[in-house]
Amino acid sequence: MIGHVVSRARTGAAVSLFAILALGTAALAAPADTSQSAQLRVAQATPPAPPSGTAPTKPRRSTADRVESRIKSLHDHLKITSAQEPQWNAVAQVMRENAQSIDAVVQQRHQTPDMTAIDDLKAYQAIQEVHIKNVQRLIPAFQTLYDTLSPEQKKAADDAFSQARRGPRRAAKK
Repeated sequence: MIGHVVSRARTGAAVSLFAILALGTAALAAPADTSQSAQLRVAQATPPAPPSGTAPTKPRRSTADRVESRIKSLHDHLKITSAQEPQWNAVAQVMRENAQSIDAVVQQRHQTPDMTAIDDLKAYQAIQEVHIKNVQRLIPAFQTLYDTLSPEQKKAADDAFSQARRGPRRAAKK
């Protein structure tokens, strides 16, 4: 049961745009998709391996590729101007660094054999602690960018956060 909860949390919303800021654990490892909610994810980890005996339907992109895709999607969604590029570049750099840090702790967890339930919970706690630190690093960079956005861009960012909070299922029902 605990493993299912941990796995589900890792595959949920993937530390995104900014559900990622607002998102909880779901942002740890989202699969790469092109829906608008995925554009907002700040992918943080490699998705868990499929259960033994099953093969993925398509090869998974690397964490770096998924993060770069999300950075580009978000850049396009917010319509970042050339004047905003320095602030945007700072946000993108934090997103890249956050992805590397969360990927490292998730990989460590996946590479630890014979974990007890307590070990698994502690590893999950470590992932959450890194996630919190990552969000704390992202907020000031995004705040600096947000302060330069036009009203239309701010609305796009606000809508992105709103959709990320609702998640892909709830957003689709609306």
